[in-house]
Amino acid sequence: MTMLLAADIGATKTVLALFTPENGPRHPIIERELATADYLHVDDLVQTFLREVHGPIDGAVLGIAAPVKGGRATMINLPWVASEGHLKDLLKIDQVRLLNDLEAVTHAIPLLNSEDIHTLHRGDPEADGAIAVIAPGTGLGEAFLLRDGERYLCYPSEGGHADFAPVGLVELELLRHLGEKYDHVSWERVCSGPGLFNIYTFLKNNGLAIEPLWLTQQLADSKDPLPIIVKAGIDPIAGCRICEMTLDIFMSILGAEAGNLALKILATGGIYLAGGIPPRIVDALKKGPFLKRLQGKGRESFVVSDFPVHVILNTRAALIGAAAYGLKHFAL
Repeated sequence: MTMLLAADIGATKTVLALFTPENGPRHPIIERELATADYLHVDDLVQTFLREVHGPIDGAVLGIAAPVKGGRATMINLPWVASEGHLKDLLKIDQVRLLNDLEAVTHAIPLLNSEDIHTLHRGDPEADGAIAVIAPGTGLGEAFLLRDGERYLCYPSEGGHADFAPVGLVELELLRHLGEKYDHVSWERVCSGPGLFNIYTFLKNNGLAIEPLWLTQQLADSKDPLPIIVKAGIDPIAGCRICEMTLDIFMSILGAEAGNLALKILATGGIYLAGGIPPRIVDALKKGPFLKRLQGKGRESFVVSDFPVHVILNTRAALIGAAAYGLKHFAL
């Protein structure tokens, strides 16, 4: 049986699966999720998976949270380097492709159905319009799709590492605060999982909000503060002001950068939010400052207001996209 290995390699978790042309990119025959940090290298991840499933493969497409240049990827949030040439030798196959993880997501977007997305703003889409993708998770990924005749072409971006542009006194103070900690304050420093915690720490350390005792205790007992802060921020019963402020600032900044990306490519086909955070806060994104900031682009506000805005709910979008790329472009 012809077999394709596809993977979504993130800084926190990795999903690997085997696909066949008969089943297509939405239906893996075997799938596993692994903790990325438990392994020393991409090689270890791939070999562990293949030893477990005993699957001879004919091609491999790995979506990876890193810029890819010349078939080589250097991860930003882990000390990992991967190369297509090395993986070809390791796996003893000729067909290997590394994709930036957000580029992998873009390949999935034409395959998504109504159950895979939640629409925040319907807008007035153009059928062949450009599409923007922005994904806050462990980092901040960005990518886009442009129409070329009957197909979309997918392009990665490292826009999440561009300079953060604050608006208003609070964000200006946030920039100053982070400038004392980092040589370069990018959008990712304020619009990602670690970025959300940077905002929380800024509010706490500058006395702009009080951390309640119950929250102090929960955070002390947890290895990952993000779920606790997000949950308290969207829970009206908890009434946690510092978490609510953190989430509002985060959503406002996410809206600003989503609107920036959409303006730069004229995303008349829509804006898609991917990554691990947006699906957790869908209701807050609809009610909070996100859309107002996204659409608040001065003289161009009327243009951005026509762009549809969707949240990708399918957590396997990058995996689907990697598989779709391989099944389409490889000789399987």
